[in-house]
Amino acid sequence: MPGFFILFFAYMTTQYRNIGKIVSVFGLKGELIIHHHLGKKTSLKDLEVIFLEEKKDEFLPYFLESTKIKNENEVFVKLEGLNTKEDGHKFIQKEVWLAEKDFLRYAGKSAPISLVGYHVIHDGHDLGEILEVIEQAHQVLCRIEIKKKEVLIPVNEDTLVKTDSKNKKLHLSLPDGLLDVYL
Repeated sequence: MPGFFILFFAYMTTQYRNIGKIVSVFGLKGELIIHHHLGKKTSLKDLEVIFLEEKKDEFLPYFLESTKIKNENEVFVKLEGLNTKEDGHKFIQKEVWLAEKDFLRYAGKSAPISLVGYHVIHDGHDLGEILEVIEQAHQVLCRIEIKKKEVLIPVNEDTLVKTDSKNKKLHLSLPDGLLDVYL
């Protein structure tokens, strides 16, 4: 038990990244299915812990017993202490988070979710840091804040000018009037 507390407190000062959510329970032993946005097929092999946000900015660790690939965007996980289908039901629709170091290990370099932390540049101006990435069928929306207001910026073949991974900048050419809608 002392190992748990050391690990728990080590993660208290960690930054977390959202990777998706739990979408279903599988089987009779409480296995869960995580739908992720990591941008590549993964089994999350050797991952020890995932985090679920119980309250705003309060992440509780859940330790993994096993993981297995389901498909390109989904993975089966078995959490310690979940032993029945009924145990797993309370986790459906919960957002899943990884510690920053684990996120960097499992996320695909070109996955849209990797844009979190980049700055949006439009007409040479830094509009702000990408706080969240929302993937849709034909485009990606990046959530930023300008003057304490939420702004959704579309990233698609029409708006993307270039990605500067070294400096974590996303250069875009936004449609006229888009920012006026939010501000």
